[in-house]
Amino acid sequence: MNDNSQDRHHDRPTGESKMSEQPTLNTRFERQKAAFETQRCPDLLERKRRLRLLRRLVAENQELICTAIAADFGHRSHDETLFAEIIPTLSSIDYHLKKMPGWMRPERRLSHWTFWPSRAAVHYQPKGVVGIIVPWNYPLYLATGPLISALTAGNHAMIKMSEATPEFSACFASLIARYFDTTLVTVVEGDVDVAVEFGQLPFDHLLFTGSTSVGKAVMRAAAEHLTPVTLELGGKSPAFIGARAPIKEAAERIAFAKGMNAGQTCVAPDYVLVQEDQAAAFIEHYKQAMAGFYTDYLDNPDYSSVVNDRQRKRLLGWFKEAVDAGAKWHAPWTLADDWQQQIKLPPLIITDAPDDTALMQEEIFGPWLPLVTYRQEADAIAYINARPRPLALYYFGYNTRTRDTLLVETHSGGMMTNNALVHVAYDQLPFGGIGPSGMGAYHGIEGFHTFSHARSLVQHGRLSAIPMIFPPFGRGVHKLMQRLVGR
Repeated sequence: MNDNSQDRHHDRPTGESKMSEQPTLNTRFERQKAAFETQRCPDLLERKRRLRLLRRLVAENQELICTAIAADFGHRSHDETLFAEIIPTLSSIDYHLKKMPGWMRPERRLSHWTFWPSRAAVHYQPKGVVGIIVPWNYPLYLATGPLISALTAGNHAMIKMSEATPEFSACFASLIARYFDTTLVTVVEGDVDVAVEFGQLPFDHLLFTGSTSVGKAVMRAAAEHLTPVTLELGGKSPAFIGARAPIKEAAERIAFAKGMNAGQTCVAPDYVLVQEDQAAAFIEHYKQAMAGFYTDYLDNPDYSSVVNDRQRKRLLGWFKEAVDAGAKWHAPWTLADDWQQQIKLPPLIITDAPDDTALMQEEIFGPWLPLVTYRQEADAIAYINARPRPLALYYFGYNTRTRDTLLVETHSGGMMTNNALVHVAYDQLPFGGIGPSGMGAYHGIEGFHTFSHARSLVQHGRLSAIPMIFPPFGRGVHKLMQRLVGR
């Protein structure tokens, strides 16, 4: 019997919260392992039941989820949470429900004639209990995205939420405990010490979303148990505006992507490359676009706050360092003298920031956009390649030769042309980084494969050609070997 056999034929919440229990992390893990052993490979109907249960959890509690996330941020628009987290989650579940039957079928592989007669295939098995470590910037979508892939592949999951979003973490933990048996899915809350303990559990797979520095620590902890890891990190994703690109269109689309969640997105444009003679036009169009989107920023219901005081101080420290070193800043509005003391930070363009400042070296993760000028497109490509490989690269322009050059001569987790950020929601495509921006991928079939073990099966029957090469080796075997090596 499976761990939720009582709900197998009627999708409904368990009706009871298990949050009163506070077992240790190791106890929770062992319970999930034991439950997985009772049903190592759930069938299609059971996997669909689990996904539909998650869909109900999100669809039935939209207002509760939006309110909790807004409370953690100080302010975040409910519409933004619906657009960026709830709708992509529901859409992804629907996509997986549709595609799952085909993904679960064994893949037939052609056997080489030397092994005739035989049949070969790949069977995808659940790995077991997977761990998911969630960041604070999109706490619902970056919990449910990996969870959808894990459940589609037939796994059980433990989810560690960020301590930076305590309201939503408590909300999500309560909802998961109400809709799912804790031996199938459980949510872990807590501080950094809990996160360290969580990362040391002997998971069958571990997915981490966060910074590159923390990702290294997660990988070191996972190595103790040879736990395979998927690291979704970040980096400085460039927006490259081609020499003859429509500058206003590019500025508007980049402003939309940078304004979303006040730039607190791992694939937000981190800096923009603009040809020297187009820089002034880009700044003006960008400022106009931001002013049109938000009219102002302090009292605008659609513009998000930076999540907490720690992140605000980090951003302001980097800003001061750059300005003290000669950088200039450009705002869509006239700012009050005390703007640096406000809960929200304005979307600024930063120019002339020295290359050795933190704004130019570290992922910004905020509403500020450094601008870098170039003379020739080759110079811009060289600038990108001189830096660590980013999670995303955005090209604005309609020159197919430049696009193809970028595709061949640069590296990034993903690439998008004439838009930014929204490629994350494409379930048909893998999402993941390369080098410092991460390893491995999920979403869609890549997520199913990430959380599955690809197990090969070779079937031989009574009739087999293999006995022909049994020792002792004689003249016939030597002739066969010579033929196989092409002599």
